[in-house]
Amino acid sequence: MSARVYIETFGCQMNITDTERAATGLRRAGYELIQQPAGADVILFNTCSVRERAEQKVYNRIGELRKISGNNMPVIGVMGCVAQLEGPAIFDNSTAVNFVAGTQATDRLPALIERARGGEEAVVDIGDRETGEVWDVSPVERHSPYVAFVPIIEGCNKFCSFCIVPYSRGREKSRSATEIIAEVQSLQKLGYKEVHLIGQNVNSYRPKSPDGLEGHAGATPFSRLLRAVAATGIERLKFTTSFPRDFHPDIVSAIEEYPNLCDWIHLPVQSGSDRILQAMRRGHDSTDYLKRVEGIKNSRRMLSLTSDVIVGFPGETKQDFAATLNLIDQCEYDGLYIFKYSKRTGTPAARLADEISVAEKSERFLELEQRQQAVQQKVYSDYVGRKVSVLVERGSTRSSEDMTGHSTCHKVVNFKGGPQLEGQIVEVLITEAKHYSLYGRAC
Repeated sequence: MSARVYIETFGCQMNITDTERAATGLRRAGYELIQQPAGADVILFNTCSVRERAEQKVYNRIGELRKISGNNMPVIGVMGCVAQLEGPAIFDNSTAVNFVAGTQATDRLPALIERARGGEEAVVDIGDRETGEVWDVSPVERHSPYVAFVPIIEGCNKFCSFCIVPYSRGREKSRSATEIIAEVQSLQKLGYKEVHLIGQNVNSYRPKSPDGLEGHAGATPFSRLLRAVAATGIERLKFTTSFPRDFHPDIVSAIEEYPNLCDWIHLPVQSGSDRILQAMRRGHDSTDYLKRVEGIKNSRRMLSLTSDVIVGFPGETKQDFAATLNLIDQCEYDGLYIFKYSKRTGTPAARLADEISVAEKSERFLELEQRQQAVQQKVYSDYVGRKVSVLVERGSTRSSEDMTGHSTCHKVVNFKGGPQLEGQIVEVLITEAKHYSLYGRAC
């Protein structure tokens, strides 16, 4: 009987794709993938290290499983960003862990598992990717039968002072355009309706060779890639995340040229204060950022704009925070992901004096959240009476009479309908604006 493996994933879309790749390789190696930890011979935790809380969550889950399993503990592995950063130190934090696999050891998981199951203690692999690895994902392992994530670049060269990603994911490595286009074409044949091109910084895309981009106009390799992938005819194409410094106006031009390039841009600002942006080593100031936002807002298409903000960065004064509030008012984001600053050991910001209290960080978080909710309610209300195109993904969890999906502007839309609509793209007339979603009726 083959060993049964359960994978639990924490973190971003890149972690989701790593899990999909891991599951593909494990099933190919003869393992059985199961959906619950009960009955698993092997449990894999695919981890995120962006914030301290996310890291601690993994150890809490391992502790929970120890209590539940008693003397029948499965082999436990930690993979992903926490594994890459902490390596053998993980065994000191949890004696239940049997093996550790870094962010570039995904294809070597079957061998690591067998070493651990064979009785070898404290197995560690945080080495580099092997030459010639293929970003192979089976349709069976995709998180959705309709939406697929396609990584185009891995790692980060930006070294923002607060961010651990360059240390956990390594330097930027771009996949070849030919490989990306072939994967999208394959997904299209399999019936996928929407593809997300993903990476820590997608617009930093710089392949070693122009193969696959020839004949496609564009000011940057990324804007040429957008046009090349859009030319495959895939019904909907989204991308995330964009780095402000590398956001070229030609990206907006590409969206305007191709109807299947969706009208949504995620452009993290992190702060509205130039002083804090400099301390964060973001490589842009508020004026530069607002100039890029102006180009997005002035597009011939109505583009949805979302962003990330960190509150309570070391040294952030009330004036700095007021500058962030002011920028939020100017940008009128469709959505905002707000985070309290979390110290990550090994980053330059970790050496700064963090004199802002937990209470003050919470107050700023709530104030910014309330300001964004007011802005967002206005943005969402403007959709009432308009039609949006929705990819129907599943039934609503709140009502058996409703279906739910995402619009091209990446908003959650609920509407009355049955399961026969799942997987279809439906025009929905918006009749009501909620706090974080839209409601309407199919046209």
